[in-house]
Order: sequence, then C-alpha cells, then structure tokens
Amino acid sequence: MEHSLPHGPLARPWRTATLVASAVAALELVLLVVAGIALLSHPVAKRVRTEATQKALAPTTPTPLVRRQLDAKGPDLPRRETTVLVLNGNGRTGAAAAAAERVRYVGYPVGDVGNAPRSDYGRSVVMYRPGLREEAQRLARDLRVRIVSPLDGLRAAQLKGAEVALVVGE
Repeated sequence: MEHSLPHGPLARPWRTATLVASAVAALELVLLVVAGIALLSHPVAKRVRTEATQKALAPTTPTPLVRRQLDAKGPDLPRRETTVLVLNGNGRTGAAAAAAERVRYVGYPVGDVGNAPRSDYGRSVVMYRPGLREEAQRLARDLRVRIVSPLDGLRAAQLKGAEVALVVGE
C-alpha cells in the first residue's frame, strides 16, 4: 500500500508560521531600537548642550582682577621685566615673528627672535631658567600655551639674556 503526502497550502504549515513569527520578531526589534534611541538621545543631547554652553561661556582670558591675583601669588617679575626669547620650532617662515607680536601685545618685551635648534616641535612650549617657573606659567596662560618646562634642548647661554623662551610649534 502506497501513501502519498498531501500537497498544497496545508502541506507545510510550519513554514508559514516561521515566516510570520520572524517578521513579528524583526518588527519588535526595530521598535525596541527606535524606542531606545528616543529615550537615550534626549539626556545625552541635553548633557552635550550643557557642556558646550559652559565651555562657550567660560572666560578665555583672566579678567584684570583675576590676573592681578594670579600675579600677586606667583611671579616675582612683572610682565614688562620678563624678557622673552621667541624661537621658530616648526620651520614655517614668519611663525616666530608672528608669535613675537603676540608676546609684545600681552605686555612682555621680546629679547630676540630666531630659529630653534630643531624644527620638529609638534606644539608650542614655554621654557624657563631655574627659579622662573611662575613667570613662564604666566606667559603660557597669557598665550594659551599648554606646555611649560625647564630648559630642554636649550642652554641658558642660548637665551641671550631672556628669562623665558617661547618655542613655536605646529
């Protein structure tokens, strides 16, 4: 006796059920992802906006009162007596001259302008003689230079009488 398997739409009901269940699961996943993004994006966006606003409103240069307070507890030499040697450490023509103008603008005398022993400085650096760290830090704040260090790669004799050196980097 021979039995034949039924053909037609009822032959394989599990295939249809599997496709329907998969489609429902995919739709649920998409809805969960959308809901997660909607719920998490608002707090993250709010925090980013708040931090951006705080950064934008933060003072970039100290007010005269704050500057006097910083000067009172730190440097012994006033700006007009802190001579700065400006050196080009990036190899670009005119970089040291432009930096020297900024140094003069914030109230420091420029002793000399020239080239650094190397021309591969990635960032600008303020270097100082022993005992003049506070003056160097003040100059760095005034010029928004982040790196301050004792003389490194320069000898005191190379400062040509200046108290601090500004090496202009990239």
